[in-house]
Amino acid sequence: MTKRQMAYLACTAAVMATALGAAPSADHGTVHRVSPGESIQQAVNAAKPGDTVLLSPGTYRESVRVTVSDLTLRGSGAGSAVIVPGKSSAGDPCAKAGNGICVTGTDASPVARVTVRSLTLRGFAKHGLWASRTDRLIVRGVTAEKNGQWGIAQERSVRGVFRDNTAKDNADAGLFLSNTVDTEEGARDAKGTVVSHNRLLDNRIGVTVRRLRNLTVDHNEATGNCSAVFVVGDESKPRAGALSVHHNYIHANNKYCPKTPRLPALQGSGIVLTGTEDALVTRNRVEDNVGSSPLSGGIVLFKSFVGALNERNEIRDNVVLRNGSADLANRDAGKGNTFHRNRCEVSEPAGMC
Repeated sequence: MTKRQMAYLACTAAVMATALGAAPSADHGTVHRVSPGESIQQAVNAAKPGDTVLLSPGTYRESVRVTVSDLTLRGSGAGSAVIVPGKSSAGDPCAKAGNGICVTGTDASPVARVTVRSLTLRGFAKHGLWASRTDRLIVRGVTAEKNGQWGIAQERSVRGVFRDNTAKDNADAGLFLSNTVDTEEGARDAKGTVVSHNRLLDNRIGVTVRRLRNLTVDHNEATGNCSAVFVVGDESKPRAGALSVHHNYIHANNKYCPKTPRLPALQGSGIVLTGTEDALVTRNRVEDNVGSSPLSGGIVLFKSFVGALNERNEIRDNVVLRNGSADLANRDAGKGNTFHRNRCEVSEPAGMC
């Protein structure tokens, strides 16, 4: 190698080193570190798009509201940062509503590309995490437990990813996804929202999908709930459906939950579809879900409680065993629903196994 070549390589390496050294601040934003006793909300308020708010291990007593896009809020390790109810600033709508973390935008300007991960949200009067009007929200590695209604919930949002979370001992759904919660309207297009690889334990319902289309519920484990997976539609247009529930492990969801104004008592329900169209339920393992509710059974089709029927749903290639009162149950008069290649023992009506 000549001296000229060596000089050229040395100069090139120096230029590359300079460029790489400058990259982290330009590409990754600022890291705002928070320790127990300090304010998470203050760090979030100071953050700009692209920044990360990083929580040290410990307990934080506050609610946190995120309204800026491209923000990451995370703990230093899985579940090591625990957020519980505590003092929050006067007039804070998130705390006032009884929620732990709120990610909220507007119809005109949704909050986009927010990530919440590696946290525990425990003991809030309403929801552990509440999201409204978001786009591409990622919730990953979050434990939501012992909250008064929903563990992790989202409405009016698209393209969300809910992965590797644990929702347990929440008074209603561990994971709740809906079109809206305060108005009556048809199903919304969730634009590919994913609910995947979550653990749903000892809630009233493991995961509720209400009045949505175009999403996937896959590779989740649900046990100890009153009902594991509840896909809810009604008579509004467009109908709920055009979604997939596949490769989930659903077993022993035999907790008893008393009736509510909207639903009968729940116990022993695996996968329930009400008022849904064009859904695919496939390659799930659904075992040992036993109860005497009208919704009890392994995989159940039931007309919605406003009378909307299930139509053109496909239930195939599932293992559905030791569920009561049936492994497969078609309890409405909807047209075009098909059951084939399922491994089961008892069906209502007979002949579907």
